[in-house]
Amino acid sequence: MKIRTSGPLSADSAQLNIAAWFTLSVIAVLSLYLASRLNVQMVVETLHSGPFWGAVAVGLFAQAVDGALGMAYGVTATTFLLGAGASPAAASASVHIAEIFTTGFSGVAHLKYGNVNRQLFLRLLVPGMIGAVLGALFITQFDGKALKPYVTAYLLVMGVYILSKAFRKLRARSDEPAHVGKLAAFGGFVDAAGGGGWGPVVTSTLVGSGRDPRTTIGSVNFAEFFITVATAGAFTLLAGPGTWVLVAGLVVGGLFAAPFAALLCRRLRARTLLIAVGLLISLLSAYNLGSLLFFS
Repeated sequence: MKIRTSGPLSADSAQLNIAAWFTLSVIAVLSLYLASRLNVQMVVETLHSGPFWGAVAVGLFAQAVDGALGMAYGVTATTFLLGAGASPAAASASVHIAEIFTTGFSGVAHLKYGNVNRQLFLRLLVPGMIGAVLGALFITQFDGKALKPYVTAYLLVMGVYILSKAFRKLRARSDEPAHVGKLAAFGGFVDAAGGGGWGPVVTSTLVGSGRDPRTTIGSVNFAEFFITVATAGAFTLLAGPGTWVLVAGLVVGGLFAAPFAALLCRRLRARTLLIAVGLLISLLSAYNLGSLLFFS
Protein backbone atom coordinates (compact mmCIF):
# COMPACT_ATOMS: atom_id res chain seq x y z
CA MET A 1 0.00 0.00 0.00
CA LYS A 2 1.34 3.42 -0.93
CA ILE A 3 0.31 6.34 1.25
CA ARG A 4 0.10 9.96 0.23
CA THR A 5 1.18 12.44 2.88
CA SER A 6 0.67 16.16 3.34
CA GLY A 7 4.44 16.70 3.67
CA PRO A 8 7.61 15.41 1.98
CA LEU A 9 7.94 11.72 1.22
CA SER A 10 10.88 9.44 2.23
CA ALA A 11 11.08 9.04 6.02
CA ASP A 12 7.62 10.49 6.62
CA SER A 13 6.03 8.22 4.04
CA ALA A 14 7.88 5.12 5.32
CA GLN A 15 6.77 5.70 8.92
CA LEU A 16 3.15 6.23 7.94
CA ASN A 17 3.18 3.18 5.68
CA ILE A 18 4.41 1.06 8.61
CA ALA A 19 1.64 2.51 10.77
CA ALA A 20 -0.95 1.70 8.08
CA TRP A 21 0.17 -1.92 7.73
CA PHE A 22 0.25 -2.31 11.51
CA THR A 23 -3.33 -1.03 11.68
CA LEU A 24 -4.57 -3.47 9.05
CA SER A 25 -2.66 -6.33 10.70
CA VAL A 26 -4.29 -5.65 14.08
CA ILE A 27 -7.75 -5.63 12.48
CA ALA A 28 -7.02 -8.88 10.63
CA VAL A 29 -5.70 -10.66 13.73
CA LEU A 30 -8.63 -9.49 15.85
CA SER A 31 -11.12 -10.59 13.18
CA LEU A 32 -9.54 -14.07 13.00
CA TYR A 33 -9.52 -14.34 16.80
CA LEU A 34 -13.19 -13.42 17.08
CA ALA A 35 -14.12 -15.79 14.24
CA SER A 36 -12.27 -18.65 15.94
CA ARG A 37 -14.40 -18.22 19.07
CA LEU A 38 -17.73 -18.43 17.27
CA ASN A 39 -19.95 -21.51 17.19
CA VAL A 40 -23.48 -22.11 15.98
CA GLN A 41 -25.02 -22.02 19.44
CA MET A 42 -23.32 -18.73 20.29
CA VAL A 43 -24.50 -17.13 17.04
CA VAL A 44 -28.09 -18.30 17.60
CA GLU A 45 -28.11 -17.04 21.19
CA THR A 46 -26.67 -13.70 20.12
CA LEU A 47 -29.25 -13.23 17.35
CA HIS A 48 -32.03 -13.85 19.91
CA SER A 49 -30.50 -11.43 22.41
CA GLY A 50 -32.27 -8.15 23.09
CA PRO A 51 -29.04 -6.32 24.07
CA PHE A 52 -27.48 -7.37 20.74
CA TRP A 53 -30.21 -5.77 18.63
CA GLY A 54 -30.22 -2.72 20.88
CA ALA A 55 -26.48 -2.38 20.29
CA VAL A 56 -27.03 -2.81 16.52
CA ALA A 57 -29.40 0.18 16.55
CA VAL A 58 -26.97 2.21 18.66
CA GLY A 59 -24.02 1.30 16.42
CA LEU A 60 -25.95 2.18 13.28
CA PHE A 61 -26.91 5.63 14.56
CA ALA A 62 -23.53 6.38 16.17
CA GLN A 63 -21.62 5.42 13.01
CA ALA A 64 -23.96 7.54 10.89
CA VAL A 65 -23.20 10.49 13.17
CA ASP A 66 -19.44 9.85 13.19
CA GLY A 67 -19.26 9.26 9.45
CA ALA A 68 -21.03 12.55 8.80
CA LEU A 69 -19.21 14.67 11.41
CA GLY A 70 -15.86 12.94 11.92
CA MET A 71 -16.50 12.75 15.67
CA ALA A 72 -18.95 11.75 18.41
CA TYR A 73 -19.16 7.96 17.82
CA GLY A 74 -18.05 7.19 21.37
CA VAL A 75 -20.11 9.93 23.01
CA THR A 76 -23.24 8.98 21.08
CA ALA A 77 -22.92 5.21 21.61
CA THR A 78 -22.03 5.51 25.29
CA THR A 79 -24.95 7.88 25.95
CA PHE A 80 -27.41 5.33 24.53
CA LEU A 81 -25.79 2.35 26.28
CA LEU A 82 -25.86 4.10 29.67
CA GLY A 83 -29.51 4.95 29.09
CA ALA A 84 -30.16 1.26 28.35
CA GLY A 85 -28.71 0.26 31.72
CA ALA A 86 -25.09 -0.64 30.94
CA SER A 87 -22.47 0.21 33.54
CA PRO A 88 -19.90 2.93 32.65
CA ALA A 89 -17.09 0.34 32.38
CA ALA A 90 -19.15 -2.07 30.22
CA ALA A 91 -20.36 0.74 27.96
CA SER A 92 -16.89 2.23 27.45
CA ALA A 93 -15.27 -1.19 26.95
CA SER A 94 -17.85 -2.23 24.35
CA VAL A 95 -17.57 1.05 22.45
CA HIS A 96 -13.76 1.00 22.33
CA ILE A 97 -13.42 -2.63 21.26
CA ALA A 98 -15.95 -2.00 18.47
CA GLU A 99 -14.11 1.21 17.52
CA ILE A 100 -10.95 -0.75 16.68
CA PHE A 101 -12.62 -1.68 13.38
CA THR A 102 -14.18 1.70 12.59
CA THR A 103 -11.19 3.86 13.56
CA GLY A 104 -8.74 1.50 11.86
CA PHE A 105 -10.38 1.60 8.44
CA SER A 106 -11.10 5.32 8.78
CA GLY A 107 -7.50 6.10 9.73
CA VAL A 108 -6.07 4.14 6.79
CA ALA A 109 -8.47 5.97 4.46
CA HIS A 110 -7.19 9.32 5.75
CA LEU A 111 -3.63 8.14 5.13
CA LYS A 112 -4.52 7.01 1.63
CA TYR A 113 -5.80 10.46 0.70
CA GLY A 114 -2.94 12.42 2.29
CA ASN A 115 -4.87 13.84 5.23
CA VAL A 116 -2.29 12.97 7.92
CA ASN A 117 0.39 15.34 9.24
CA ARG A 118 3.18 13.07 10.53
CA GLN A 119 4.46 15.48 13.18
CA LEU A 120 1.02 16.10 14.65
CA PHE A 121 0.21 12.38 14.54
CA LEU A 122 3.38 11.47 16.47
CA ARG A 123 2.83 14.25 19.03
CA LEU A 124 -0.64 12.87 19.75
CA LEU A 125 0.27 9.19 19.84
CA VAL A 126 2.11 8.34 23.07
CA PRO A 127 0.47 10.89 25.41
CA GLY A 128 -2.95 9.86 24.11
CA MET A 129 -2.27 6.16 24.74
CA ILE A 130 -0.98 6.85 28.26
CA GLY A 131 -4.06 8.94 29.05
CA ALA A 132 -6.33 6.21 27.67
CA VAL A 133 -4.80 3.48 29.86
CA LEU A 134 -5.08 5.71 32.94
CA GLY A 135 -8.72 6.45 32.08
CA ALA A 136 -9.52 2.74 31.74
CA LEU A 137 -7.79 2.06 35.05
CA PHE A 138 -9.82 4.80 36.72
CA ILE A 139 -13.23 3.68 35.42
CA THR A 140 -12.70 0.02 36.33
CA GLN A 141 -11.53 0.64 39.90
CA PHE A 142 -14.70 2.34 41.11
CA ASP A 143 -18.29 1.24 41.60
CA GLY A 144 -20.13 1.61 38.28
CA LYS A 145 -23.39 2.74 39.89
CA ALA A 146 -21.62 5.50 41.83
CA LEU A 147 -19.77 6.75 38.75
CA LYS A 148 -22.74 6.71 36.40
CA PRO A 149 -24.08 10.21 37.33
CA TYR A 150 -20.63 11.76 36.83
CA VAL A 151 -20.08 10.07 33.46
CA THR A 152 -23.57 11.12 32.37
CA ALA A 153 -22.86 14.71 33.45
CA TYR A 154 -19.64 14.62 31.40
CA LEU A 155 -21.59 13.45 28.34
CA LEU A 156 -24.05 16.31 28.89
CA VAL A 157 -21.14 18.77 28.83
CA MET A 158 -19.83 17.14 25.64
CA GLY A 159 -23.26 17.50 24.03
CA VAL A 160 -23.38 21.21 24.85
CA TYR A 161 -19.81 21.59 23.59
CA ILE A 162 -20.63 19.94 20.26
CA LEU A 163 -23.72 22.13 19.99
CA SER A 164 -21.64 25.27 20.58
CA LYS A 165 -19.35 24.35 17.66
CA ALA A 166 -22.19 25.02 15.25
CA PHE A 167 -22.04 28.74 16.04
CA ARG A 168 -18.29 29.35 16.05
CA LYS A 169 -16.24 31.17 13.45
CA LEU A 170 -12.72 29.81 12.96
CA ARG A 171 -9.52 31.72 12.16
CA ALA A 172 -6.90 29.97 10.05
CA ARG A 173 -3.45 29.66 11.69
CA SER A 174 -0.20 28.30 10.29
CA ASP A 175 2.00 28.15 13.44
CA GLU A 176 2.60 24.86 15.25
CA PRO A 177 -0.04 24.03 17.88
CA ALA A 178 1.13 24.24 21.51
CA HIS A 179 0.50 21.78 24.37
CA VAL A 180 -0.48 18.96 22.00
CA GLY A 181 0.87 16.27 24.35
CA LYS A 182 -1.16 17.56 27.31
CA LEU A 183 -4.26 17.85 25.15
CA ALA A 184 -3.79 14.28 23.85
CA ALA A 185 -3.29 12.87 27.36
CA PHE A 186 -6.44 14.61 28.59
CA GLY A 187 -8.39 13.54 25.50
CA GLY A 188 -7.29 9.91 25.91
CA PHE A 189 -8.20 9.92 29.61
CA VAL A 190 -11.72 11.33 29.20
CA ASP A 191 -12.30 9.15 26.14
CA ALA A 192 -11.64 5.97 28.13
CA ALA A 193 -13.19 7.09 31.42
CA GLY A 194 -16.25 8.70 29.83
CA GLY A 195 -16.77 6.31 26.91
CA GLY A 196 -16.02 8.96 24.30
CA GLY A 197 -14.54 12.40 23.82
CA TRP A 198 -11.28 12.00 21.86
CA GLY A 199 -12.76 13.67 18.78
CA PRO A 200 -14.81 16.39 20.55
CA VAL A 201 -11.89 17.26 22.86
CA VAL A 202 -8.83 16.97 20.60
CA THR A 203 -10.20 17.68 17.11
CA SER A 204 -12.48 20.48 18.29
CA THR A 205 -9.70 22.18 20.28
CA LEU A 206 -7.16 22.06 17.45
CA VAL A 207 -9.59 23.03 14.68
CA GLY A 208 -11.22 25.61 16.94
CA SER A 209 -7.84 27.28 17.43
CA GLY A 210 -7.52 27.73 13.67
CA ARG A 211 -5.55 24.64 12.55
CA ASP A 212 -6.01 23.17 9.09
CA PRO A 213 -9.20 21.08 9.37
CA ARG A 214 -8.21 18.46 6.77
CA THR A 215 -4.85 17.42 8.25
CA THR A 216 -6.05 17.92 11.82
CA ILE A 217 -9.06 15.62 11.38
CA GLY A 218 -6.96 13.06 9.49
CA SER A 219 -4.13 13.05 12.04
CA VAL A 220 -6.41 12.91 15.08
CA ASN A 221 -8.53 10.23 13.43
CA PHE A 222 -5.56 8.00 12.67
CA ALA A 223 -4.10 8.48 16.15
CA GLU A 224 -7.50 7.48 17.55
CA PHE A 225 -6.98 3.92 16.32
CA PHE A 226 -3.91 3.49 18.53
CA ILE A 227 -5.63 5.18 21.48
CA THR A 228 -8.57 2.82 20.96
CA VAL A 229 -6.30 -0.25 20.87
CA ALA A 230 -4.66 0.86 24.14
CA THR A 231 -8.06 1.48 25.74
CA ALA A 232 -9.58 -1.79 24.53
CA GLY A 233 -6.52 -3.75 25.68
CA ALA A 234 -6.68 -2.16 29.12
CA PHE A 235 -10.41 -2.89 29.42
CA THR A 236 -9.89 -6.51 28.35
CA LEU A 237 -7.32 -6.99 31.11
CA LEU A 238 -9.10 -4.94 33.79
CA ALA A 239 -12.81 -5.43 33.15
CA GLY A 240 -12.66 -8.98 31.78
CA PRO A 241 -15.12 -10.62 29.34
CA GLY A 242 -18.86 -10.12 29.26
CA THR A 243 -19.29 -7.29 26.75
CA TRP A 244 -18.94 -9.22 23.47
CA VAL A 245 -22.67 -9.18 22.69
CA LEU A 246 -22.66 -5.38 22.85
CA VAL A 247 -19.44 -5.25 20.80
CA ALA A 248 -20.91 -7.47 18.06
CA GLY A 249 -24.04 -5.33 17.89
CA LEU A 250 -22.07 -2.09 17.63
CA VAL A 251 -19.87 -3.50 14.85
CA VAL A 252 -22.81 -4.88 12.83
CA GLY A 253 -24.75 -1.64 13.17
CA GLY A 254 -21.70 0.38 12.17
CA LEU A 255 -21.12 -1.68 9.03
CA PHE A 256 -24.68 -1.09 7.85
CA ALA A 257 -24.46 2.63 8.64
CA ALA A 258 -21.24 3.36 6.74
CA PRO A 259 -22.74 3.98 3.26
CA PHE A 260 -25.67 5.96 4.69
CA ALA A 261 -23.28 8.13 6.71
CA ALA A 262 -21.50 9.21 3.53
CA LEU A 263 -24.83 10.10 1.93
CA LEU A 264 -25.92 12.02 5.04
CA CYS A 265 -22.66 13.94 5.07
CA ARG A 266 -23.17 14.87 1.42
CA ARG A 267 -26.78 15.97 1.75
CA LEU A 268 -26.76 17.88 5.06
CA ARG A 269 -24.74 20.93 6.09
CA ALA A 270 -22.19 20.50 8.88
CA ARG A 271 -23.93 23.11 11.06
CA THR A 272 -27.25 21.25 10.77
CA LEU A 273 -25.60 17.98 11.82
CA LEU A 274 -23.76 19.60 14.72
CA ILE A 275 -26.97 21.14 16.06
CA ALA A 276 -28.90 17.87 15.71
CA VAL A 277 -26.22 15.74 17.38
CA GLY A 278 -25.47 18.27 20.11
CA LEU A 279 -29.16 18.56 20.98
CA LEU A 280 -29.69 14.80 20.92
CA ILE A 281 -26.73 14.01 23.21
CA SER A 282 -27.58 16.90 25.55
CA LEU A 283 -31.25 15.94 25.88
CA LEU A 284 -30.54 12.22 26.34
CA SER A 285 -27.82 12.90 28.91
CA ALA A 286 -30.05 15.37 30.77
CA TYR A 287 -32.84 12.77 30.85
CA ASN A 288 -30.44 10.03 32.03
CA LEU A 289 -28.96 12.32 34.68
CA GLY A 290 -32.40 13.35 35.93
CA SER A 291 -33.48 9.72 36.15
CA LEU A 292 -30.36 8.81 38.13
CA LEU A 293 -30.63 11.72 40.55
CA PHE A 294 -34.36 11.85 41.19
CA PHE A 295 -35.84 8.45 40.31
CA SER A 296 -33.18 5.88 41.30
